[in-house]
Formats: sequence, C-alpha cells, structure tokens
Amino acid sequence: MPVRDGGSGGGHGGGRHGDGDDGDALVVLRDVDKHFGALHVLRSINLTVGRGEVVVVIGPSGGGKSTLCRAINRLETIDSGEIFIDGRPLPAEGRELAALRADVGMVFQSFNLFAHKTVLENVTLGQVKVRKKDKKTADGRARQLLDRVGVASQADKYPAQLSGGQQQRVAIARALAMDPKVMLFDEPTSALDPEMINEVLEVMQQLARDGMTMVVVTHEMGFARSAANRVVFMADGRIVEQTSPDQFFSNPSSDRAKDFLSKILHH
Repeated sequence: MPVRDGGSGGGHGGGRHGDGDDGDALVVLRDVDKHFGALHVLRSINLTVGRGEVVVVIGPSGGGKSTLCRAINRLETIDSGEIFIDGRPLPAEGRELAALRADVGMVFQSFNLFAHKTVLENVTLGQVKVRKKDKKTADGRARQLLDRVGVASQADKYPAQLSGGQQQRVAIARALAMDPKVMLFDEPTSALDPEMINEVLEVMQQLARDGMTMVVVTHEMGFARSAANRVVFMADGRIVEQTSPDQFFSNPSSDRAKDFLSKILHH
C-alpha cells in the first residue's frame, strides 16, 4: 500500500478526506512502471488520491509528471503495475475504457476544443454522445457550467474567437459537463500568456473549494501552496516525497526537493 504522508494528517486544507487511505480512495496506483524505449519514465509509482482531495504534482521537467497524469486515464499505457479508479481496475480498451474516461475529466496544456463547433456545442457534445442526455438538458447544463467558469457570454462563439484563458476555461467546463469523479490537469496554464494564468487558476481554486477530487500537474507554486491538500514531488520517474504544502515549501525532506525549490523560488 502507498505510504501515507508522514502523519501530517488533519492539517490538509481543512481536513477534507486528505489522507487517501484506501477506505475512501478514488485513484490508486500500485507499483506502476513505464518506459519510453530505454527511458524509464515511471519507476514503481505508488500513489493514492482520496475522494475530495487535491493532489498537486510538481518537479523538474522530464520527471514523469505528465506521464503519470496521462496514465490515470490510460492515455499512456503502463508496462506493469495496477491502477484503480473508484475501486475498479483500469480497463485496457474498448467500451469500458470509454466509460471510465467519462468518469475521469482531463484538461490539457493545449485546449483540444473542436474548432468547427461553438463553445456551447463543445460542452454539450460529450453529454449527448456519452452520457446520453437529451439536447435540451445538455444545453442547460452547458450554459450553467460556462457561467460557473466565467465565459457564459461566449457560448455562441467559436474557440478561435476566444483568448487562451477563455478557451482553457471552456475546456474545464467541457470536462465538468461529464460529471467526472476526478479531474486531471496536465500543466493547464503552461501554454497561456502570463496575464491569463490567474483566470484559469481561479476556476481551479473554486473547484478545489467545492470538493472536486483533482490531480494537478503544474509549475504554479502559488496554486500548490493554496489549493493542494498534498504536494507530490517527482523527479527522475520517482515520487521523491509527498507531504502537506506547508511542510513541503517550508521544510522539504529530500535534497532533490531542496535543490528544486531553491531554483524556482529564487530565495
């Protein structure tokens, strides 16, 4: 079983199910390994994400963070180990995998919106095709979510008519429209202009406050400090340490993390 985080216990952001013990585990990775050719990108990864927990994955580039994120909904296959979502093993392919992907929302660096469909259509499509909602219900839900992420007025535009920050907020609304059990964010702000980063992080902060289970790969340390229940630090394909944000930023236990923080926090 994955080790729990060194007894920092109830200190997790208001104590929201933060310990990831198996009784309330939503995402479990056990001994997960992955190679790209000779490169060993994930090395014996053990990680448990509890229901309602916000886990932020940080670390140097090439450390395996995005691969880990993408393995959780099998956008990347794994060589060995097991992944469970809400108690069920991750299916290899086919209809079961499609159903699982609907339960696992994903937001990428690039917004991956359908360019030839309006913002509203982008958010209704999956609801109708996968969740089998009727169009009127799907439209209502889409408009509600677009309002929630602050782009309700853009519903009839096409993605190219929106700023990057608006497009990324539409992508979040599209993922939320499937009523996912967990949301994965793979560096969601790294392709954005600096002035647009905060508008996306604010939406993510609100999701965290609302109790959404989230796994977030990001370079935004402010978000990690304020929104995470737990920080997972990855380097060289391994989880080097995982602990509360306060503990990680004030007193990291590994030299690797100390070195990383000294470079990015410019003390």
